[in-house]
Formats: sequence, C-alpha cells, structure tokens
Amino acid sequence: SGNYYNQGEIRKKELEQSCFLLGIPASDVTVVDHRDLPDNPAVEWDTQLLAAFVLKHIEANNINLVVTFDAGGVSGHANHISLYTALRYKYCCFEICILFLCLGCRVLVLESVNLFRKYISLLDVLVSCLLPRDALFILTEEETEQARRAMRCHRSQLLWFRHIYMLFSRYMVINSLRLL
Repeated sequence: SGNYYNQGEIRKKELEQSCFLLGIPASDVTVVDHRDLPDNPAVEWDTQLLAAFVLKHIEANNINLVVTFDAGGVSGHANHISLYTALRYKYCCFEICILFLCLGCRVLVLESVNLFRKYISLLDVLVSCLLPRDALFILTEEETEQARRAMRCHRSQLLWFRHIYMLFSRYMVINSLRLL
C-alpha cells in the first residue's frame, strides 16, 4: 500500500487522484497490500510471490500489455527492480513472460539510461531516436503538463529532487521501451 514512513493511506489517495487526472478510473486501480511486499526503496521483494500476484492479476483482468521497469529500475529503486525480476522469473519451468505470451499478453520494459541522459530532457530525443528500441514515446507539451499535474498529486513524495526530476528528466517527455 506504499506504507513507507507510515503514509500508506495518504499514498493510496494520492495514487487515485493521480490516476483520475490521467483518465484512469479508480475501479481500474489495484493496490496490493501485502506484508512481504513493503514499499521501501532498499527492499527487494520476493520474486516468486510477486510473480504469482502479477500473473493472477493479468489472468483475472484479461490484460494484454504490461509496462514495467527494466533491470536498472530507472533509478536503482529495489522495488522497481523486483518487478522486472518477477517478470523474468522461471514459473513452472517457463519464464513468466513466456506464460504471458500464452495468455496473449506482451511485456514492455522502460529503458534505464545513465544520469546524464536522464536529466537532459528534450535534448535526449536525438539519442533516443538513434538507439535501438521497440517503442518510443515522445509526449506533447500538453501531455507533459498532464504528467506533471499527476506527479504533483503525490504530495507526500515530492521531495526536492523530485521537483528537479519533473523539470529536467527525460522520462517526463521521452520514454523508450523494449519488449521482454
């Protein structure tokens, strides 16, 4: 539930507000509240448990596309990396991403870039266009502002460095992804 610093309930409400601004109804938002999956940037989640949660959610909701982090977790956040690891988990002798394909679900992972590229915002467009990737999203000015408004809903997490992130991070404008 995002109970880092005992702010679980606050973060749930912030997530719902953020999703609403992005056009995602509350009925489409699922918050997993499990003691073995704590919101903590230093804690790696149990791969098998997380893989089971993800697979069950995909099956129950007939999901055909999952977008997640890559092995770098964009910022090295252990929880983000755990999501990627769970999607690569060998589940019943198959990688879980192979099971997803059998269910008609594809997986895209968000490319982690070095610190320089991460904070050059629009200047990373040329590099992103030249490097291999399976999908590239470049947001319009209006979409970028919508993303910033959604980020501002997460007041409990808006520390000084996240304000810098919102101003200069390529991820607010450019996202390159690869198929898993």
